[in-house]
Amino acid sequence: MMATVKASMAGTVWKIVVAEGEKVTAGQDVAILESMKMEIPIAAEEDGVVTKIIANEGDFINVDDDILEIE
Repeated sequence: MMATVKASMAGTVWKIVVAEGEKVTAGQDVAILESMKMEIPIAAEEDGVVTKIIANEGDFINVDDDILEIE
C-alpha cells in the first residue's frame, strides 16, 4: 500500500534527508521545510520504502502538497 508524505505547512523544501529505495520507519524525519526562518521536520507516518521523491530541495510547497511516496 502506498502512502504519500505531505507538507504540514507552507514553506521551502530545505533538505530531503532520505533517498529513493531507502527504508524508513514511522516517525523518521524524511524532509525538512524552512518557513519564517524556522526548520520544520517532516516525518514518515508509516514504515516502508521511499519509492518516489516528488519535491525538490529549494521548491516552495503549500500545505498538503506531496513531498514523497512510501510503499
